[in-house]
Amino acid sequence: MIKPSKLRKSRKLQRRRRHARIRKKVHGTRGRPRLVVFRSLRHIEGQVIDDDAHRTLAGLSTLAPELRGFEPEEGTRRKVEAARAAGKLLAERAKDRGVTTVVFDRGGFKYHGRVKAFAEGAREGGLAF
Repeated sequence: MIKPSKLRKSRKLQRRRRHARIRKKVHGTRGRPRLVVFRSLRHIEGQVIDDDAHRTLAGLSTLAPELRGFEPEEGTRRKVEAARAAGKLLAERAKDRGVTTVVFDRGGFKYHGRVKAFAEGAREGGLAF
């Protein structure tokens, strides 16, 4: 357990606290797994997880070979468009494994910017949440 006095000292600990609060409510099952997002300064990654079986059904990062050479159109935000493309590709991978509906876990991050673009890309790819 982390001391309450230490929680405000770091942004990373604040995010972990928010994520724990979200995880109390969000649970992935076989019929509706959890789509969790992690955002670093340079990259974004997502996983489709069945919490009942403790299995990752599909995962993807912007470091994946399919997205390594991704170049967005001129004048667009590069990281946001890469996140949208990663969401689409993850949705395709999840659909190949028979997943059509998910519950979204934003991982303690604001639903804004790259996290929002990832979610919209997953919706465009065919996932429902």
